[in-house]
Amino acid sequence: MLRVHFTGLDLARLRLAGDPDVLWETVLSLHRLRDKQGESIFGDWRSETRPRLNGETRLLAPLVPPRGYFPDFLTPAEGLLGLESGMEALRATPADRVHRELSRLSTVRTLPAWIRSLAEGDVRAFGKLIGALHAYHEAAIAPYWSHIQAQIEADRAVRGRALLDGGADALLSSLPPTMRWRAPVLEVDYPVDRDVHLDGRGLVLLPSFFCRRTPVTLQNPELTPVLVYPARTMSESAPVVPAAPRSLGKLVGHTRSAVLGSIGGGCTTSELARRVGVSAASASQHAGVLREAGLVLTLRNGSAVMHTLTPLGAALLRGGHRNPQSRARARSATM
Repeated sequence: MLRVHFTGLDLARLRLAGDPDVLWETVLSLHRLRDKQGESIFGDWRSETRPRLNGETRLLAPLVPPRGYFPDFLTPAEGLLGLESGMEALRATPADRVHRELSRLSTVRTLPAWIRSLAEGDVRAFGKLIGALHAYHEAAIAPYWSHIQAQIEADRAVRGRALLDGGADALLSSLPPTMRWRAPVLEVDYPVDRDVHLDGRGLVLLPSFFCRRTPVTLQNPELTPVLVYPARTMSESAPVVPAAPRSLGKLVGHTRSAVLGSIGGGCTTSELARRVGVSAASASQHAGVLREAGLVLTLRNGSAVMHTLTPLGAALLRGGHRNPQSRARARSATM
């Protein structure tokens, strides 16, 4: 079990990451590619991704074993800013830190020669790592990024509602069952027994699409504390390559446009009905059509359902499209 110890200052500095972290998703997806869990969610993704790979999994597997420790330098905080920013930060990792973290990995398994060269500061070995991560990301993550972003935004809407309704206690209590808030300690199902004392540094909560089973955290106590946890998903929410939905032809009329514009950062069906001035049944029906068109994502939150915009829905409201990975900032909900 992992026990995260909070002080009053840590609660004040608790943050919910504003965007998916591209490197955390990339690294954690390697686990999902090799295991057989969540077939209803990841089965099609595995089938589509494997033929696009060209040896990247074999290269990266020793760095990211199926269980246990993998080096913290693979997931720098800059991954929240997009792939290129994350790769730049990874490339700039001090050599002594790379050596230290890879030495920890080598105590439990024999590393191939190129990774041993990486630990010794070989520039060519680092280029090989960056190239493998880039190629793997293009095959396994980039085609599904809009879906990943939509799932995480839906989770953020649920957590954000808890924060607004009840503050830090409610936010921490709303986390998945693998995490239990017993103030001032957050107990987390974890493969080893460990205590983390935040000591006023706060904590970044990072929902992840490819995180499953148990949450993940950094090993190095000198880094900004991060807790990566499984984002809420529905069983039918398998990652898909975005396509032009046939249901878009249904999107006609002022009421449905008003429904789309009123969802904003997330709302329940009853709230949506009040905002638009229609019955709850009508709001639910319009939200269903928008969901079929790939513009809205719906997750159950207790006895209610929470509607959020997908990237496609948000782009339609803005009147244009942009690549979500090109954003050079990380939004966050700071308490």
